[in-house]
Amino acid sequence: MDLGSVGSKLDVSDREVFRPELLMKAGSEEESTRIATLLAASLKAGDVVLLDGVLASGKTFLVRKMVEFLGTKDEISSPTYAIANIYQCKTCDVLHVDAYRLKNDHDFYNLGLELEVERSICLIEWGSRIQNAFGDFLKVSIALEPKKADERSLVMTAHGPRSLELLHDLKERYQTK
Repeated sequence: MDLGSVGSKLDVSDREVFRPELLMKAGSEEESTRIATLLAASLKAGDVVLLDGVLASGKTFLVRKMVEFLGTKDEISSPTYAIANIYQCKTCDVLHVDAYRLKNDHDFYNLGLELEVERSICLIEWGSRIQNAFGDFLKVSIALEPKKADERSLVMTAHGPRSLELLHDLKERYQTK
């Protein structure tokens, strides 16, 4: 697994905004599992992680590994049709949302999950579709590596102070283990 750190600039309302990023490369399911468990170790109630990537890029795999690490006894499945699943874990619940069928943050608000977001760890596949619903979130963008079936690039971007803590914790945990 390769670990790099970069930054990106976004043009927002005629001003540049710097978003801290962490680039990680996983060459196998084992390395993807390691990234997922290292991230999960820092998560707590109220944290929001948005996952994006093409179909079969590994979004649900990462969620499953994070939830397993957090100690659920529930069956973990993609909420493609249900839109949201809640898993009971040792420290707090995990809200797992598949936002693929949601058009925008208003569709998410209509689900009435605000209280669950506040008291749970929130993991959202296709999260960019509803990112305006959250003030602070960690965005995980997953890209498949061309001609390398098991390899993934994961770019993690902090959007707020808590997600910046998560980014730093993940980098530190990765470098020490």
